[in-house]
Amino acid sequence: MSYATIHPPKNPIKAEIKLTASKSECNRALIIDALTGFKCTLSNISEARDCQTMQRLLASDEPVADVIDAGTTMRFLSAYFAITGQHKTMTGTPRMCERPIGLLVDALRLLGAKITYEKQDGYPPMRLEGFEYSGKNRLGIRGDVSSQYISALLMIAPLLPDGLVLTLEGEIGSRPYIEMTLQQMAYFGIEFQADWITQTLSVPAQTYQPKPYAIESDWSGASYWYSIVALAEDAEVELLGLKENSLQGDSAIVDIMESLGVKSTFTQRGVLLQKTKAETSLVWDFTDCPDLVQTVAVCCAMKGIKLTLTGAESLKIKETDRIFALQQELKKLGAELIEVETNHRYEVGTPAKITSDITPSIHTYDDHRMALAFAPVGMIRPVIIEEPGVVVKSYPNFWEHLESVTKVE
Repeated sequence: MSYATIHPPKNPIKAEIKLTASKSECNRALIIDALTGFKCTLSNISEARDCQTMQRLLASDEPVADVIDAGTTMRFLSAYFAITGQHKTMTGTPRMCERPIGLLVDALRLLGAKITYEKQDGYPPMRLEGFEYSGKNRLGIRGDVSSQYISALLMIAPLLPDGLVLTLEGEIGSRPYIEMTLQQMAYFGIEFQADWITQTLSVPAQTYQPKPYAIESDWSGASYWYSIVALAEDAEVELLGLKENSLQGDSAIVDIMESLGVKSTFTQRGVLLQKTKAETSLVWDFTDCPDLVQTVAVCCAMKGIKLTLTGAESLKIKETDRIFALQQELKKLGAELIEVETNHRYEVGTPAKITSDITPSIHTYDDHRMALAFAPVGMIRPVIIEEPGVVVKSYPNFWEHLESVTKVE
């Protein structure tokens, strides 16, 4: 096992950080580029392993597409390979093969995809064996399980002979990610209608128009720097490459962190983070930005801010069960994540006083966001992050960036 130990900075933090590009934007752009016949010019492609995996598999003629642990890549490629009639076996890590994909497969089958599960129904690995249009252009799909299923279907919709009318059933989770997909499709010339009252998304049959596209920096990656500024005694950080009017749902971190003591000022190059007075409590619905839960929960625990959170329904089927992982690792910091009702409402209380001189060692559960969310604890007290290399999934140069402001060994 490998480790990274983060020590509190000895001097005030003043830094400029060039964030990696958005994994979410990049993976959508890569699929759309493929649907144009690879005729787009994409710039600022993310160095995240998920995006590099997407690029590699899109360019590969191999019969097996191993997405490793990339859920977005699994879902987007399954739809892409299906609509283009390719014969592929979709697989990944053992954990990836425990993550459900049945809702997407059912939808693709209704459209005409031939897909067979190789082991357990509803889960990878699975075999794609071509596409014969069924004549159906209307589907219903649950809106509260994964927005990636919905985005995968939307991106292939223009290639269907009659387009697609997609009705989202029940509550909608991570709506900003669906809107991101639609806006990126629109940039490449796709017309659509979105009726959020009836929860109906309509995409006629049409053709993507190849265009140059520059991918924005990653707001998920920015969230860890917000936490660093919030927890450090003295810090000012400018994050480069971010936009005030972003397509990314995780840009909600701007408003969240205002309550946790971080002021955001947008500049010509990005956003400047400065410390300000924090509130004593925060109530937030993370339905539209579930990837921020770990960062905010850890930050609140360390600052002694009472957090009440909802919208965490999808966290149990991520890279790990993130609710369980948070509960286990927050205990090492003297804090608790408590489920106060059965409707997925949780509270993070103020941490107990830690009297032990033993440096806590945070298990990361093969989850990049566990490592990234707990690393800012090092602004207050030394902390050990186990298997720090997991950050390669979304923010491969995080430790290099962190070493520019404090000691990491």
